[in-house]
Amino acid sequence: MTHDPSGEDSLIARYFKPLATDPGAFGLVDDAAIIPADGDDIVVKTDAIVEGVHYLPDDPPDTIARKALRVNLSDLAAKGAVPAGFVLTLALREKDEAWLAAFARGLGEDAAAFGCPLLGGDTVSTPGPVMISIAAWGRVPKGRMVHRFGADSGDRVMVTGTIGDATLGLRMLTGRAEAAALADDPAAREMLIGRYRVPQPRNALAAAVRDFASASMDVSDGLAGDLAKLCAASGVSADIELSHVPTSPAATRLLSSGATSWESLVSGGDDYEILCTVPAAQCEAFRAAANAADIAVTDIGAIVAGTNTPRFRDGQGRPITLRRLSFSHF
Repeated sequence: MTHDPSGEDSLIARYFKPLATDPGAFGLVDDAAIIPADGDDIVVKTDAIVEGVHYLPDDPPDTIARKALRVNLSDLAAKGAVPAGFVLTLALREKDEAWLAAFARGLGEDAAAFGCPLLGGDTVSTPGPVMISIAAWGRVPKGRMVHRFGADSGDRVMVTGTIGDATLGLRMLTGRAEAAALADDPAAREMLIGRYRVPQPRNALAAAVRDFASASMDVSDGLAGDLAKLCAASGVSADIELSHVPTSPAATRLLSSGATSWESLVSGGDDYEILCTVPAAQCEAFRAAANAADIAVTDIGAIVAGTNTPRFRDGQGRPITLRRLSFSHF
């Protein structure tokens, strides 16, 4: 008698077994996988993305897959960890072959590019929105993971890349005022949309974060709110110069024209940049390592003593009150 695979088994065999090339995945025929520890600490992170919350229903499926993996890779980078593998839970309303093919293609390309192989997972049906949950593992030398806590008075506050592009990309897609302000610049619009749909995790900077940062996390819910979380965990506060926060040419144009605000940029989610604190004596070495990794880093302020919410100041040193610090699900 021949084995008649279930619909789930068939889906896994067609779209995801080809991605499970790591020996520890056992070709996805077992109920679990193995990751050799090799004497390192194993860093574990999980994030889910939900249709209508983290991506739009008509976003291209390959970008949805990339975002699902990259938001986890971003956390590993901020911990100073090298990716080791991931498991996937996929909740679908229906079995759409074209959607699954494009999703699996994007996921497989990123898994290979970032050296983070698929090790297993689960596929289920849901009557609600599509949900993709990934748990990713990374390796760090024993005792070397960089925590949210550890920032000390006098440390410099550093951030990678540019801030606010992703929230502006979402506003482009949903027809907000910022979209009209860039109606004459399709290249800028597409850049911002790309930053929303496909984050750029800074895994090439993981070793530098591990070597030089006193505290670190990724910016997922908004720079202002995530900095507040880092400071609270470390028992400190911060003074930040808004004029030093790095912005793309498109975001700078929108700021200059009044089409967007600093509050929108620093409280918007989905940047997936690294926010870290670096002792002043280590800043030059950290910048050199970032330059070697071809990743821009910017000093935006300092850690100060106290437990107040981080202070943001304008170009003249005047304090700015932010009514909203970050995105929140609840």
